[in-house]
Amino acid sequence: MNGKIGVTTDNIFPVIKKFLYSDHEIFLREIVSNAVDATQKLKTLSSVGEYKGELGELKVNVKIDKEAKTLRISDRGVGMTAEEIEKYINQIAFSGATEFLDKYKDDANAIIGHFGLGFYSAFMVSSRVEIFTKSYKDAPAQHWSCDGSPEYILEDTDRTDRGTDIVLHIDDENSEFLEESRIETLLRKYCKFLPVEIAFGKKKDWKDGKEVETDEDNIINNVNPAWTRKPADLKDEDYDAFYRELYPMADDPLFHIHLNVDYPFNLTGILYFPKIHEHIAFEKNKIQLYCNQVYVTDQVEGIVPDYLTLMHGVIDSPDIPLNVSRSYLQADGNVKKISSHITKKVADKLADIFKNDRTQFEEKWDDLKIFIVFGMLTDEKFYDKAKDFALYKNVDGKYFTFDEYKALIEGEQTDKDGKLVFLYAQNSEEQHVYIEAARAKGYDVMLMDGQLDSHWLAQAEQKHENTKFVRVDSDVIDKLIVKADAKKVEMTTEQINAMTAVFQAAMPKIEKIEFMVSVEATGENEMPAMLTQNEWMRRMKEMAQNGGGHQMMFYGEMPTSYSVILNGSHKAIKEVLDAEEKECAPKITPLLDELKELDKKKLEIKKKKEDDRTSEEREELDKTEKRISEIGEEKNKIYTDFVSGNKKIGQIIDLALLSAGLLKGKALADFVKAMSEKL
Repeated sequence: MNGKIGVTTDNIFPVIKKFLYSDHEIFLREIVSNAVDATQKLKTLSSVGEYKGELGELKVNVKIDKEAKTLRISDRGVGMTAEEIEKYINQIAFSGATEFLDKYKDDANAIIGHFGLGFYSAFMVSSRVEIFTKSYKDAPAQHWSCDGSPEYILEDTDRTDRGTDIVLHIDDENSEFLEESRIETLLRKYCKFLPVEIAFGKKKDWKDGKEVETDEDNIINNVNPAWTRKPADLKDEDYDAFYRELYPMADDPLFHIHLNVDYPFNLTGILYFPKIHEHIAFEKNKIQLYCNQVYVTDQVEGIVPDYLTLMHGVIDSPDIPLNVSRSYLQADGNVKKISSHITKKVADKLADIFKNDRTQFEEKWDDLKIFIVFGMLTDEKFYDKAKDFALYKNVDGKYFTFDEYKALIEGEQTDKDGKLVFLYAQNSEEQHVYIEAARAKGYDVMLMDGQLDSHWLAQAEQKHENTKFVRVDSDVIDKLIVKADAKKVEMTTEQINAMTAVFQAAMPKIEKIEFMVSVEATGENEMPAMLTQNEWMRRMKEMAQNGGGHQMMFYGEMPTSYSVILNGSHKAIKEVLDAEEKECAPKITPLLDELKELDKKKLEIKKKKEDDRTSEEREELDKTEKRISEIGEEKNKIYTDFVSGNKKIGQIIDLALLSAGLLKGKALADFVKAMSEKL
């Protein structure tokens, strides 16, 4: 019998090839899934007594014939009668196709899902498709053939075995689908956990230095994956084994959560907290989404909360349609309910471990932290649950909840204005000097070395009134937690200016780093000079580096600025000041006096508008500005010559750079050599 496929457009196949080409590999999922469905239906009919014959072997077989350029998918399921082929293959509800195709032309899944075109996805890669089928009912076997036009052939054929063979004649443009490695990769991607065994050729062994086929079928899939089993039937080693099946190269996971819900929606799955190595880009797209054990996607952003995309594992729900666009999934009501449920399950699991085995929770906190902090930053509902078990670690390795840590420090670390100050370090070794200065005051210091900690601290400040977080090296210790008015520097303005100029001239030139020198009285027993970074500016730069968005890019591109705080109370600074007053002041003072006169003269001339100035005044202004510039250069040379002849200045700066981790390379080697020569 010859006929035309019932479509309302003249030719569906060029449309399929054109619009579905970007996702053409999904044809294999569709055809194999159909074969599995046919097999499952036969099992059901047998179990209820409607089919009384022998089931026999119920594998789905996938075979390549390179010479014939065919890919064959065979099952021993229910098969089809001629009437069923007419109903399920030849009549395609395709009304309104043009409008729909225009709307979803870049989304093959949407088209296939909307029109039930799973079988017709075969034409994306085939010049001709054949069906050889025999129904489990007492009906003649059928052969159907179509070459990509609306015309088809349907005829009786000789076939004794129940089931269906789909034969795809692969076209020249898609010859990749005649390669074993390509088909096996796709089968393992899309069909790895289908509930009927999928056989692709035979297993191979090495024998006499070459690979030879064995008699054993190469079974692609695990028909009974862990998530389909009851949690009571599984042990920890079963969950770990399944994780290794999903991610053969990954480290062992931290925890797992078994999802098993049947109301108000159906959901099974297993989620894992993987180990995430700090300072390595987040690995997303590791959660695999399934529909009745058929792989759908691993692009789960927008389907599950952002922070859950860091987790690994499987989610399976028949309430998530197999062939739909991601935009549909993200708007679907069931998907949103599933997303909320998973968030609750994750939070409940973490809270349960924290409550019942805090020691274990603390041991794994450093690995769990990235999930929990990311969740708190991106999901308000998760924040509400997680705030009670999120932990802060101090530099001694002890763990506290926010409330526990607050109780620990509020006695000592409340400033004169009643604000509670949380001190933190990001590297306990590099910031050791600053940590010790804080400890000397009786303060405790947190260790905040996570990738998202800058964002987390900003959130904590918003959530808790009269609270601020400051890095321990962002200022001298007495200014980090101000208990009283600052001590006054026992220097005149001229002396302060001189010290500022001397040390500014002595600071090294480092690319993308700026130094700003100031003088303060930090105490005789403190370091002669310290480098600090403004808390706000540094945090903005860190947030920009960790994905703070376009608004933060400005801060990320700015040079790093350090404050060089000279301790006016330290004897070494006083010695430098004495030396400066002996060597530089006699030369600098006349220049400063001259500079005052020049500034007065310049100001007098500039009182007049530019158009009202005489030529003599313009000439005088040019001379004055030139001389002011020359005086600046002379001052700089005097200070530079002084710095080069005073080793103490270099040593003070090197100590400050060393304490901040900025003394490197040749400068560090020279410093070590100079110190060793003094021994």
